Amino acid sequence: MKGLFFLGLTVGSFAFLQAQTTDSLQINEIEAVNFTRRLPVAKEILNVAKDIDSRNLGQDLPVLLKNQTSIISTSDAGNGVGYTGFRIRGVAGSAINVMMNGVPYNDSESQGTFFVNVSDLTSSASQIVIQRGVGTSNNGAAAFGASINVLSKNPEEKFYFKTDDNYGSFNTYKYSAEIGSGKFLGNRLSVMARYTHINSDGYIDRAFSKLNSYNFTALYEEGKTRIRLMAFGGKEKTYQAWNGIDRKTLETNPRFNFSGAIYDAAFENIVGFYDNETDNYKQNHYQLLWEQKFSDRWNLETTLHYTKGKGYYENYKQGEPFMRYNLPDIGSEEYSDFIRKKWLNNDFYGVISTLYGKLGAVDLNFGVVANQYYGRHYGNVTGVFLPQIDEHEYYRSRSVKNETAGFAKALVKVNEFEFFGDLQLRNIDYNTKIIQAGDGEGANLDKTWLFFNPKAGVNYRLPKGKLFISYAHAHREPNREDLLANNNVKAEKLHDFEAGFERQFGIVSLTANLYYMYYVNQLVLNGELSNVGAFIRTNSGKSYRSGIELGALAKLSKQWELNGNVSFSNNRNLDFKIENEAGVKDLGNTQISFSPDLIANLGVKFNPDNHFQFALMNQYVGKQYLDNSEDENLQLKDYFLMDFNAQYQFKIKNNDIALKLLVNNILNRKYVNNGSVWEGSPSYFSQAGTNFMFGISWKIQ
Repeated sequence: MKGLFFLGLTVGSFAFLQAQTTDSLQINEIEAVNFTRRLPVAKEILNVAKDIDSRNLGQDLPVLLKNQTSIISTSDAGNGVGYTGFRIRGVAGSAINVMMNGVPYNDSESQGTFFVNVSDLTSSASQIVIQRGVGTSNNGAAAFGASINVLSKNPEEKFYFKTDDNYGSFNTYKYSAEIGSGKFLGNRLSVMARYTHINSDGYIDRAFSKLNSYNFTALYEEGKTRIRLMAFGGKEKTYQAWNGIDRKTLETNPRFNFSGAIYDAAFENIVGFYDNETDNYKQNHYQLLWEQKFSDRWNLETTLHYTKGKGYYENYKQGEPFMRYNLPDIGSEEYSDFIRKKWLNNDFYGVISTLYGKLGAVDLNFGVVANQYYGRHYGNVTGVFLPQIDEHEYYRSRSVKNETAGFAKALVKVNEFEFFGDLQLRNIDYNTKIIQAGDGEGANLDKTWLFFNPKAGVNYRLPKGKLFISYAHAHREPNREDLLANNNVKAEKLHDFEAGFERQFGIVSLTANLYYMYYVNQLVLNGELSNVGAFIRTNSGKSYRSGIELGALAKLSKQWELNGNVSFSNNRNLDFKIENEAGVKDLGNTQISFSPDLIANLGVKFNPDNHFQFALMNQYVGKQYLDNSEDENLQLKDYFLMDFNAQYQFKIKNNDIALKLLVNNILNRKYVNNGSVWEGSPSYFSQAGTNFMFGISWKIQ
């Protein structure tokens, strides 16, 4: 099977990126996407309706993107619902800059992206712009692996009602309803709204997800003015599944979940599980986007945004000392059982303004950004056997992070050449304060960073294609956990060199991209997890990631389409040193954790007529290490997956109906795509075997 896979990939699949870019931008092209399209960077621009909708049956965005170039997706629950994540070029999600309509989505402190808070986000998106490498200056933190911008769709011009109802393995179901008003008020105003509920028991034991999300968009258009008001967000409750399992458990009971375990008095045997070992969070986003066209050459886009997040995770803590929670001993007892809740209550708001202009053969792009994050961390405990201890607050801290940035970009056309320049200046002030000390939570920090990030490149236009080379220099500040673990942690630096080729030859579209990313003080994952399941990072000295990304899209006929991509890479630490109680250990030259040398995807689509669509997608991911030691005992095996997707569409009067089927891992492979290290031993996140989702989409116009 692998031999056939690679044969097909080699013969027909060097890149499908150019074809996706060309097709995707036929619809509702906006200034930001149009400008990005011409830049000398490695990118993919996906049309959600065409490229993703047939597979959008409830799984999170990282899973829906898993077959894109150099991407690996992960899932705590094992079936793509709940807490999910991705890595691009081996770089973790905390170094991937994610934006929603140009507004930063990464959490300002952890720098993580938690799509569980905005489930079914894809249903309200029109395009997804992926830039690999540093890319170009944008509105979030510096990208060290990639940047992803999710663009919301606009209300339609005519009234409609749509519902999506899906059901599948592990009692997973999705109910979604969406309504659009069409244009009214003299064809100036249109409104749309969506509500979605997703439920899943999860592949992993008790790893259930109860997700609710919404999206509201109002669009006002008159003359050269366009104003969009958007509100979207969600509320999630998930049973924790971020601990993983050891090798023996993986072999005997891969669905086992240690979270919530209650032990006997000797802490040797599990006697039960706490029912509410859960994560609970809600997040609401509000965006006001104003686009003003001054002339055919100048256009201004300004966005005001506000995000409110609040929630907690809950644990059963067994045999804990009273002093840990700032409690006096009760009688002769020093230990007891508690229900612990750790809260996060934050606000993120700011303004973003971007000016697009054209002076002769020069395209210009200027942007300014000002954001502030205000976060409150606190925790409380309730006694299991001591009712007098009720929601006792035992720690509290606060954080304020201010960011201001500005950038200027220029694209100059000279005959067949396009010269690109990009200058960004970014200032970050981060201040934290412990209000009530407890449990070692929080710190008193006052940090300031000033980064200058220049970028340059050149395109050479070819008939139906181009060649490009580019260089980008980027910096990135440490996150909250990095600073709490080591106040002397250093900011990362990156020199990114890229060279690419895009060309269409008749029915085949090809691309190739070479990259060399040289890091100083890269914050790599050391394999260990924090108490909230987040990977702990450490500076690795000098390191690099290099590779070649190839792929193709071949439209063999009206019925048959072949697409694929393959990424060959080399990811090395050059002088990695580990400091511990025993001193300093020099690991020297080792492979960077969670960075496989090979990722490949091959897909086949068959459309026998205008109603049916069948697709088969294959993915191969090479072996990867759980830490940076190259210890063979801490290695994830390579794996090969095959997914099947089918859709049947038909129309009855004003009703558009689509029947959808998605079967993941049809070969029922046992595999692990994520793991960690616990006291020197591997821990694994097992993934589901064959599983399916079936759905009905019904739209009335």
